[in-house]
Amino acid sequence: MSSYVLFGLENPLLDYYVGGEDATLQKYGLKSNDAVLASENQMGIYKEPCVSYGAGGAAQNSCRAAQYVLPPNSTVFAGCVGDDDFARMLRESNEKAGLRSVFAVDPSATTGVCAVVLSNNNKCRSLCTNLGAANNYKLENLKAPEVWSLVEGSRVIYVGGYHLTVSPESMLELAKHAVEKNKPYIMNLSAPFLSQFFKEQMDSVVPYCDYIIGNESEILSYGEHHGIETKDVGEVALALASVEKVNKKRSRAVVITQGADATIVVQDGKVNTYKPNHVPAEEIVDTNGAGDAFAGGFIAALAEEHGIDYAITLGHWLGQECIKVSGTTLPLPKKQYPLP
Repeated sequence: MSSYVLFGLENPLLDYYVGGEDATLQKYGLKSNDAVLASENQMGIYKEPCVSYGAGGAAQNSCRAAQYVLPPNSTVFAGCVGDDDFARMLRESNEKAGLRSVFAVDPSATTGVCAVVLSNNNKCRSLCTNLGAANNYKLENLKAPEVWSLVEGSRVIYVGGYHLTVSPESMLELAKHAVEKNKPYIMNLSAPFLSQFFKEQMDSVVPYCDYIIGNESEILSYGEHHGIETKDVGEVALALASVEKVNKKRSRAVVITQGADATIVVQDGKVNTYKPNHVPAEEIVDTNGAGDAFAGGFIAALAEEHGIDYAITLGHWLGQECIKVSGTTLPLPKKQYPLP
């Protein structure tokens, strides 16, 4: 039996920080505080001198955050990378975080990379992403014996919604396994556009989900594109929670974060709210990645078979620790969260 209790799947990206601030933004036609997919004339940004780098991509961030609070060798993450230096840097970054990478390799594509340009004394960041090999993950990669054995040995499965654009077949294969073995299956809504442009793929996976995590803009987009005529976050979450489930042994919980405002949890027809602790403004360094860290704490708690109350509080704590440091990272040396 594998010691890896948490199996994650989505797009492995390398966050690649480049210098130059406003000059770099101007050179590549970027705006501060923007996020774009790289066009052909922006590809040169990935050859700019690297100031620093680290693993990125929403679900990979969450799995790294989960590993932060779990025992060693608890978390594994799958996706597709190229055969290049970016893949080496990505594996190295995950290894430092204790996250095991089980990457398929497509030598015909470059590893997915997100160029990060900081400006305005590091208060603004512009993201320019080339998904590259991350787009090329296939069901056959998931079913490879060395990967599928980790799926079978896991206790909890976490999939990022961005993978709906890559391999919904892999998401469904994981979902069916979770139902068969009665394991919690967790999906993140990830981005508002997924409910609109990948509605069919999302709707194929939702019936298998025991937990769905999102923020207020993502859940409202789901409502807008599913004929739910209300802008009340709790009401839309109730509608999503009520979608018929495949696994009748578990009720579905929909978890909606709202930044510093209360997190909404809908389960069994009830709406509950959980207010995160206040973080003083002078302690906030960078709010980027707070939602990923929250999801990491939440799934880590489920992997250790804790209840939803503890999962929310652990998620809030990790999100709060994330915003006290720069980038999608957590404080080192590691801080310990008290057990319930």
